[in-house]
Amino acid sequence: MTQTTPDAPVRRQRAQIKVRTLRTDRWWLAPLLTFLGLSSFLVYGVWAILDGNYYVAGAEYIAPFSSPCLAESCPEGARFLGWAPFGEWYTLPPGLLILGLPGGFRLTCYYYRKSYYRSFWLSPPACSVAEPHGKYTGETRLPLIMQNIHRYFFYFAVLIGFVLTYDAILALVHKPLGLGTWILIVNAVLILGYTFGCHSCRHITAGRLNHFSRHPLRYRAWTFVSKLNAKHQQLAWASMFSVMIADFYVRMVAHGIIAFPYA
Repeated sequence: MTQTTPDAPVRRQRAQIKVRTLRTDRWWLAPLLTFLGLSSFLVYGVWAILDGNYYVAGAEYIAPFSSPCLAESCPEGARFLGWAPFGEWYTLPPGLLILGLPGGFRLTCYYYRKSYYRSFWLSPPACSVAEPHGKYTGETRLPLIMQNIHRYFFYFAVLIGFVLTYDAILALVHKPLGLGTWILIVNAVLILGYTFGCHSCRHITAGRLNHFSRHPLRYRAWTFVSKLNAKHQQLAWASMFSVMIADFYVRMVAHGIIAFPYA
């Protein structure tokens, strides 16, 4: 701080720190683990979308990355409610039809933004660590201004969550003692927990209310969503790995690597 007279304004300057950070702990570990975790999800997702074995007839297991299956090329039992609106003209992997809905929801999620901003863009990589970027414009310009459509992806994510729940119930009806059935059920519960714990859902339930006492049902819904929201980070990671595990398990059964009668 510079010397001033009693009547002069006080001028403060930033501390001139020439090193990247004064932290001595392993601050780089968290962004590194986040980078590896998110990268594994991206790599697996590409493989799963291109893999053609995603359905197990008899157990009615369908891999989450390919559900709902809406193409004519889908096996008859795998088509969602027997519906194939895209007909025979669509020949690409069926999972590409719905990839953007859950993918867009997670990509624009408030928690995931923090995660990949820090781990992929190093903006910043950790608290009290300088970032390598020369300027910061926030989410006010392209492409990051598109993050504001997160609230709309939420509605599609709810539909996908209900579809995965339907798939789990269908598996429970056809193969109640199958290990895959319970893996699909756990995955559906975690997906719904993550989805309904979203900040947008919390705002939708009661974000604009001025008097909770006049809206008791919405207040109860808001209270429930708030509890999920407090665990949003944990549910984000748990649901991300659960959907990969469930998808991988179904594909291993479909490939014959895991014996179907005991699956």
